[in-house]
Amino acid sequence: MKLRLDKLGVVVALLAVYAAFFAPLMIFRPNRIVPGQGKSLWESLPPSTSISFVVVISVAILITLFKTPLYLRLSAAAAVLAGLAISVGSAASFLTPDGNTYARVSPASGAWLLMLAFALLAADAIARLRPTPVVRIALLAVSLAGIALVLSSGLWDGLSIIREYAGRADVFWQEAGKHVTLAIGSLIAAVVVGLPLGVLAHRVTSLRAGILNTLNFVQTIPSIALFGILIAPLGWIAINVPGAAAIGIRGIGAAPAFVALFLYSLLPVVANTVVGLEGVPREANEAARGVGMTGRQRLFGIELPLAMPVILTGIRIVLVQNIGLATIAALIGGGGFGVFVFQGVGQTAMDLVLLGAVPTVVLAFTAATVLDALVELNAPVGTRGKAA
Repeated sequence: MKLRLDKLGVVVALLAVYAAFFAPLMIFRPNRIVPGQGKSLWESLPPSTSISFVVVISVAILITLFKTPLYLRLSAAAAVLAGLAISVGSAASFLTPDGNTYARVSPASGAWLLMLAFALLAADAIARLRPTPVVRIALLAVSLAGIALVLSSGLWDGLSIIREYAGRADVFWQEAGKHVTLAIGSLIAAVVVGLPLGVLAHRVTSLRAGILNTLNFVQTIPSIALFGILIAPLGWIAINVPGAAAIGIRGIGAAPAFVALFLYSLLPVVANTVVGLEGVPREANEAARGVGMTGRQRLFGIELPLAMPVILTGIRIVLVQNIGLATIAALIGGGGFGVFVFQGVGQTAMDLVLLGAVPTVVLAFTAATVLDALVELNAPVGTRGKAA
C-alpha cells in the first residue's frame, strides 16, 4: 500500500518539529516580573522524561504526515497533548530550585505551538469522523475531566500560573461567578426581550428595518465607549430613582456592564429569530391553518419549534461573544476574569494575564461546543451532521 502525504499533516509536522527541537519549551524567571530565559526541551526535563516525550512526538509526527486512519491520528494527537501536560508539570519541578518560592516557570513558545499543532490535528480528526452531538459533548467532558484531574493531582503546582492562582483562589472564584453572571444573565435578558421583538419584526414588516437598523447601530459602538456612555444615565438613575441604588444600579460596576452586554446581545437574537421564522415552510403554516390552529398556536406549535435551530445559533453567538466581552467589564469595576488580565498588564506579569485569559477561552470553547450540539439536536433529522 502506498502512503500519501496529508496536507494538514505536513503543516502540523512542521510546527511540531520546530516547536519540539528548535523553540524553547519552558521559560524560567528568577521572579514573576523579570524577563525570563528560554529552556529547550532537553534543558527543561529530566533525561528519561525528555527522551520519552521526544519518542511520542516523533511517532505522532510520522502518523500525522501520511493519510493514516482518523482514529489513529486522533490517538496520536491525544498522546502528545497528554505528554505535554505531564512534561510542563515535570519541567516546573525540575527547573525550580529547591525551597525557592520566587522563581517562576511557565510554558514557552514551543509548548504553546505543540498544543496548537496537535489540538488542530485532533479537531480535524473529530470533524472528519463526524461524531454525533452526544459524542462531541462526551469528548468535551472527558477533556475537561482530564484537565481537572491534572490540576487536582498537583502536577502543575510548580507552574507560575498555578502559583498566581494559589495566592488568589478566593478572589478567583468570586470573579468567576461575576463573569458567568454577567455573560449568562445578559443573555437571558436578551432572549426574554429579543424573542418577542424578533417575532414582532417578522410579523410587522414595516417595523423590521427600523428594529434591525437600530440594533445594528448599537453593534457599531466600541465596547469601552458603550460602557462609558452608560455611566452617566445609570448614575443619574441611581441618585434620582428610589430603590435603584439598593438593587445595584450605579454609574460604575456590574450595572453598566450588564446593560452593555444586553444591548450587544439583542441583534443576534432578534435577527436569528426573524431569519428562523422566515425559513419556516409555507406548507407547514398552511396545513396548520387548515386544521383550525390560531396564530398563537401556530407560533408556539409550528413556527418557533421549526425556527429553533436558527434561534439557538444566535444564542450561541451571543453567549460566546458575552463571555469574551465580559472581560472588559473589569475596566469599570464590573469584575470578572478581566480583573486578572488588567492587573497583569499593569504589573507586567504575563502569568497573571493568563490566569484571566485561559478560563475565559475555556468557558467560550465549552459554551460553543455545547450549543453547537444543541443546535444540531434541534435540527431536522435529515440535516443533522451536515455542519459537523
